Amino acid sequence: MSGPYEVILAPNASMMTGPGTNTIVLGGDSTGAIVIDPGDADARHLDSIVEAGVARGGIQRILITHGHPDHIGGAAELRERLGVSIYAFSRAGTPMADVEITDGATFPCGDDVLHAIHTPGHRFDHHCYQLEHQRILFAGDLVAGSGTVVISPPEGNLLDYMKSLQHLLTLEIALMVPAHGPVIADARARLEEYIRHRLQREEQIINALAQAPAGTSIASLVPQIYTDVDPQLHGIAAHSVEAHLLKLEQEGRARREGEGWALTIKPGTPDALRGRSQDSRE
Repeated sequence: MSGPYEVILAPNASMMTGPGTNTIVLGGDSTGAIVIDPGDADARHLDSIVEAGVARGGIQRILITHGHPDHIGGAAELRERLGVSIYAFSRAGTPMADVEITDGATFPCGDDVLHAIHTPGHRFDHHCYQLEHQRILFAGDLVAGSGTVVISPPEGNLLDYMKSLQHLLTLEIALMVPAHGPVIADARARLEEYIRHRLQREEQIINALAQAPAGTSIASLVPQIYTDVDPQLHGIAAHSVEAHLLKLEQEGRARREGEGWALTIKPGTPDALRGRSQDSRE
């Protein structure tokens, strides 16, 4: 056993998952090992997880960050092999879960303690997990090793997502291990970059709506906002625009108008910037 954790890349690479899902094996010694997000049921992937767990005293628990298929793909098969329980925020998000865990739940993890942190936004049931003493955060899909994270309503909620990013800024994080892509050494810089990017996109959407007639559709807004994105990706971009509009609606800064959307505020006014100032405080 070397280091507090091991990353085993799941063989589920795709346009949405990048190189694949980072399955994490951590802990060891008297407490046994914990697995986070066994993302694929491929037999060789499961063999690698079990082998890594054996080196750490045997796997005792399977933890899930959230119930998307690329994070739970091998969970049921791994449970069957090992006879251990699956832990997740809710069975509504992860129907196969044996145990529901709440924000702040803790698990013994070698010489450390692993904390569950409820961080909704990418999905309602999203958890990050942090090693208390080593301050390593296993971030799931809250952040990515490269690029950004898709927020797709109705499961995704951008207002919740921004609050989750802000919450992580209050923690001491030495290292951030995302579910996709490489480890992030400067957690604060990445979190601030994510917040800044979302607020810039929000400003673009507000400005585009201000220049469009009331009732403008998301489909017509996307090419105005994502001018540097391949049109083949506009369908994915539409989810992001919808997430922003729903956030603005929650804040009282946009409204539905027929089949489309309209602003309830004027760009450049204090009301237009209200989301920015609130997000920066929370």
